[in-house]
Amino acid sequence: MRLSKLSHPCFSFGSSTTNQIADEAINSREQIILTLLNKCSTMKYLTQIYAHILQTGFDQNVFLVGKIVSFCTSYDLDNINYAVSVFDQIRNPDGFLWNTMIRGFGQTGQVENAFHFYKKMQEKGKSTDNFTFSFLLKICGQFGLAHLGKQIHCNSLKHGLEFHVFVRNTLLHMYGTFKEIKVVLRLFEEISKPDLVAWNTLIDSHVYCGLYKEALDLFLQMLQTDIKPDETTLVVTLSACSSLSWLDFGKQVHSFIQHSCLAQPISVSNSLIDMYAKCGQLDEAIKIFNEMNEMNIVSWNSIILGLAHHGHAEEALEFFSRLIEEKLLEPNDVTFLGVLCACRHRGLVEGGRRYFSSMINDYGINPTIMHYGCMVDLLGRAGFLEEAYNLIRTMPIECNAIVWRTLFGACRVHGNVEVGEKIRRHLRELEPDHSGDYVLAADLYATSEQWNEVVRIRKSMRERRVRKPKPGNSFIDIHSNKVV
Repeated sequence: MRLSKLSHPCFSFGSSTTNQIADEAINSREQIILTLLNKCSTMKYLTQIYAHILQTGFDQNVFLVGKIVSFCTSYDLDNINYAVSVFDQIRNPDGFLWNTMIRGFGQTGQVENAFHFYKKMQEKGKSTDNFTFSFLLKICGQFGLAHLGKQIHCNSLKHGLEFHVFVRNTLLHMYGTFKEIKVVLRLFEEISKPDLVAWNTLIDSHVYCGLYKEALDLFLQMLQTDIKPDETTLVVTLSACSSLSWLDFGKQVHSFIQHSCLAQPISVSNSLIDMYAKCGQLDEAIKIFNEMNEMNIVSWNSIILGLAHHGHAEEALEFFSRLIEEKLLEPNDVTFLGVLCACRHRGLVEGGRRYFSSMINDYGINPTIMHYGCMVDLLGRAGFLEEAYNLIRTMPIECNAIVWRTLFGACRVHGNVEVGEKIRRHLRELEPDHSGDYVLAADLYATSEQWNEVVRIRKSMRERRVRKPKPGNSFIDIHSNKVV
């Protein structure tokens, strides 16, 4: 007997059971896609996964599409453009998707698009939350948009989110980047119980504004609370010590690190190297460097620059040779800046030429104005004035007055009036009334005994009311033994 259909009770399913099986199948397919997304590491693979999402009907699944958008919103402009195309296919994107797009635009420098999406978000009646405002405030701080940042601050007030921990900490950071330190302090004082991020942001804002002593005072205040410093706290605090050359305070921070349960990550070790080097304690800097289990390029740069700035050119170049010969890490522009500084201090002209060429030709690093400045100073001190002048003239970037003035000073030392006059013309275009240039010009003519030109320069100074800078003054506070 042939059965046309399965009618036995064992093969009969109710509608609820059928729906359950269907739901399980959907969940299973969703889980497979989610697993693929979690393993995804390239845009090519991601586009294939999204094609599969479209084919399987999950294109309106906000959770899965959110994963796609999150992956795309990196620091790559092409990726964010793909994210926009995916976002536009969603009929009803949730707040997470809107916020992810805004953050992505900020990370790729598309400020206008970030605020355009914020406006669209409001127009569509989507609720802005603490993440929305945090991302927008971060963008304003990053790109120096003070007026716009204050408007977003007002909007966060209207939505009652100004005191949310994410928003408040981002406000601290934003006003810190604007160097409005009084606002930062007021916002911080309004927090009933500041967390670690708030303290770090407060200290970092003071360092950024050059208020190093105040930053160290805040660090001491923080230690009196129940908040324990972390890697960021220590790096910023040591940076303040370096800027002030406060060796004793830096040693206390070092001792605190050694006697606490805190690990000593690479960034902290690098900051210690930098602090000791800037305070002239090169042996201690080298000791910390040699004791590091793991180093990054910042570690090498810190020790090379530290040695170079204190005139220990041979040691600096030995560290650089070790880095290159052992193929430990790829040197970057900062590494070569340290190397060129070392050559400048020791007058190693041929070495400077070789390293400068290697930086460009072997490592594909484009020199910055600082690299050119080092080379001009090196060549100028050694008397290669025409070569230094031609180097400036062939620079692919615009030369500033500082570099021109460096070579002008070298012309005065070597008595080269011809090159000096050419440099003077460039300086007049950049800073026509800089008193130092008039003084250098007068001294240059005086060295070649061109007294008529000296008189002409001084007359020009009087006519243009250009005055020589006043000499510096100092006083000694006997009671505190300070020299100011």
